[in-house]
Amino acid sequence: MAKTPFLTKEKAEEIIRKYPTPFHIYDEKGIRQNADNLKKAFSWNEGYKEYFAVKATPNPFLIEILRDYGCGCDCSSLTELMISKAIGAVGDDIMFSSNDTPPEEFKYCNDLGGIINLDDITHIDIVERACGRLPKKMSCRFNPGGVVKMSNGIMDNPGDAKYGMTEEQIFEAFRIMKSKGVEEFGLHSFLCSNTVTNEYYPMLAGVLFRLAVKLKNELDVKIKFINLSGGIGIPYLPDAEPNDIFAIGEGVHRVYDEILAPEGMDDVAIFTELGRYMMGPYGALVTTAINEKHIHKEYIGVDACAVNLMRPAMYGAYHHITVLGKENEPLTQTYDVTGSLCENNDKFAVDRQLPKIDMGDILFIHDAGAHGFSMGYNYNGKLKSAELLLQENGEVKLIRRAETPKDYFATFDCFDIYKNLIS
Repeated sequence: MAKTPFLTKEKAEEIIRKYPTPFHIYDEKGIRQNADNLKKAFSWNEGYKEYFAVKATPNPFLIEILRDYGCGCDCSSLTELMISKAIGAVGDDIMFSSNDTPPEEFKYCNDLGGIINLDDITHIDIVERACGRLPKKMSCRFNPGGVVKMSNGIMDNPGDAKYGMTEEQIFEAFRIMKSKGVEEFGLHSFLCSNTVTNEYYPMLAGVLFRLAVKLKNELDVKIKFINLSGGIGIPYLPDAEPNDIFAIGEGVHRVYDEILAPEGMDDVAIFTELGRYMMGPYGALVTTAINEKHIHKEYIGVDACAVNLMRPAMYGAYHHITVLGKENEPLTQTYDVTGSLCENNDKFAVDRQLPKIDMGDILFIHDAGAHGFSMGYNYNGKLKSAELLLQENGEVKLIRRAETPKDYFATFDCFDIYKNLIS
């Protein structure tokens, strides 16, 4: 089974004449359709809001597309808050879910009117000192510990994760926050990453909804929202079934009606913080085959490397590859597809069955729209690629230019040799 690229060979060749490979490209039509479906799937909840995980794809042009569907920004750092501010997503359009956070970042978020989602009980005092007082609305991140099990086995191990508070700490945090003037409370949790199952969100919702009822009844606090965070994944493998967002939304609705509604909590807003699900399938890394090597294995070298997409090198993650123009040719060759870094794990594919690749062939590496460009780095002095948007009308827009050597050397401006480096 194969995945279908959103670029044809002819369109790619047209783009490359203006923007050489490698580059990341995003499909506006797919992004919009997906965002619309998510909004519809949770339309049963009057206060529903998606806070896009900026860390997944921190490009303001793309986030502005999501803003058309009412999305806010889930930020985890100062610069992500600055991106949010730049596109006008301030106030309740910001959810600041950070950890090991510098005090000045709490203050910056508070100055923007954003919602601070505390990762640890000790942060209460830090926020109070940084901001002068606690905001009227705050959230806490919950970590139940243990392992997460669903019908297809163990999914993840929250007890091993650095994030969130225990249940005992959550209760104590809410008591302290209420005593210090917090009036509206939120709950947040992230238990699993990239789940490809419709069970995860309803299961997590049940955990948080039951905790919310206990907090409301025992502490007499106003639970304003419950944030299911991220975790809804995408099928990287070509034969994997994608999540059904409408089934997921209805599953959360069912648990909402079973647990919250009977407690008079049917005004609680549901929030999500999706990144990979929002952008992953709608972005690709496009690269050109420039070398071949025949030793103990067959290698195809491309002009991209792990700088452009590090998930395969970092995690051994699978990303499907289409050789544009050869979609219907038989998969007769077994290749490692490699980049040029001085690291042996700089491989986009290992022992991958592909059609015969000729030099100059264009490779479309799928599902690179989230945690792709954003995880890039400059090892070996490699430069980050351009980001392009394939607009609904078929035109291509540059949404981030490629780095140049001048960009790379810019932070050497404290040395006398700087001018020589860039001359």
